[in-house]
Amino acid sequence: MRAERVDHPVDHDQAVDTLRRSYAAVPAGEPVRLAKRTSNLFRPRSTPRTPGLDVSGLTGVLGVDPRAGTADVQGMCTYEDLVDATLPHGLMPLVVPQLRTITLGGAVTGLGIESTSFRNGLPHESVTELDVLTGAGEIVTARPVGEHAELFRAFPNSLGSLGYATRLRIELQPVRRYVSLRNIRFTRLEELTDAIAEVVEKGAWAGEPVDAMDGVMFSPGEAYLVLGTFTDEAERPSDYTGQDIYYRSLRRRTRDALTAYDYLWRWDTDWFWCSAAFGVQHPVVRRLWPQRYRRSDFYHRLVRLEHRHQVAARVDRWRGRPARERVVQDVEIPLAETAGFLRWFAREVGMTPVWLCPLRLREPAGPGSARAWPLYPLQPGETYVNIGFWGSVPIAGAAADGDVNRSIERAVSETGGHKSLYSDAYYDRETFDRLYGGAVWRAVRDRYDPEHRLTGLYEKAVARK
Repeated sequence: MRAERVDHPVDHDQAVDTLRRSYAAVPAGEPVRLAKRTSNLFRPRSTPRTPGLDVSGLTGVLGVDPRAGTADVQGMCTYEDLVDATLPHGLMPLVVPQLRTITLGGAVTGLGIESTSFRNGLPHESVTELDVLTGAGEIVTARPVGEHAELFRAFPNSLGSLGYATRLRIELQPVRRYVSLRNIRFTRLEELTDAIAEVVEKGAWAGEPVDAMDGVMFSPGEAYLVLGTFTDEAERPSDYTGQDIYYRSLRRRTRDALTAYDYLWRWDTDWFWCSAAFGVQHPVVRRLWPQRYRRSDFYHRLVRLEHRHQVAARVDRWRGRPARERVVQDVEIPLAETAGFLRWFAREVGMTPVWLCPLRLREPAGPGSARAWPLYPLQPGETYVNIGFWGSVPIAGAAADGDVNRSIERAVSETGGHKSLYSDAYYDRETFDRLYGGAVWRAVRDRYDPEHRLTGLYEKAVARK
């Protein structure tokens, strides 16, 4: 690969050697974890008794090849740093998850999504090869075909249970200086899903090309599709890193524009709308809250502190308020079932707003069918809508903590959909194996981790180990 020099070259071989030594130092039978500074998981996990794996040298971009439209990237590189390396070349990853500190390796092994997913699929579909530290302590290079093709296919959604990516080669796409936006309001959800189908089929809406598509539902009678077009011209691009708040603009603007950089991180400043839980959307608090702390990773640290110390929960108990159940999920619903699911969710759960992000598995470049990803088996040729909802609901009456999440899991399965595993999951093992490729996962695990040193997928996602 002809890769251009990057601004902060790293000794990749030394970093991999450091990782392997730290893995070898973990006693047999002890859980293996990454020593990461940030996390976008919402699953509470048991506290390890041994140090995490040293990935401190695996956080960079090894090279960008503008001619080939590819990049070699270390596994712990954040999308914030990856975008900083690709945008100067007029390029971006095919899918850029919406939060700055999501890592490329994390988005591949744990899934990711964003507004280009209606045509580019999920982040792992732009990977052409990856180096993986396996449970046997070996580094193997997995590609779509060849000796390690089964590991390549099973790695997405394996959550570190099949190993850790140290290097990934990904495809890039051209991007312009700005993104022109149309905020289309719908008062009937069927009209919204019809519009999604049209954009997916034609790549355009009302005669204008669409390069990116997502949306927000405030209620079943008020939902918006945001259609983005890459462009080199924009009169006065908006800025939502200051006092203005991005999601509120959908209700008051039919047209908008952002720089490409600001578009990629438009949701990060306020963690979609979740910054309201910390008072950051109040005008006075917002003026006083340092701009450098208006970031999803800072809000996530506050959430982790609350999980650890339970301050808000103790205050609620003191005030006589009911306990609350955390409902933080992203689910993929087939397009034909989306309107019905959204109405069910509004009626039975009642959290608003919710994020809407259409997606399809990526069409193959050459002849043949789309690749299958057995640990997250979306159907090739099917359009889905990712529905994201993040917050909590009161635990009422005789209900138990987890009941709402279990009802959501049942409703998702009834539509033929799937649920991401970055947050709480309540499936029994038989159901989990059926939904998340348990037989394939076990076969790959037995080959690449014969002593079963790495924590299993079910144990990570459901048992919180």
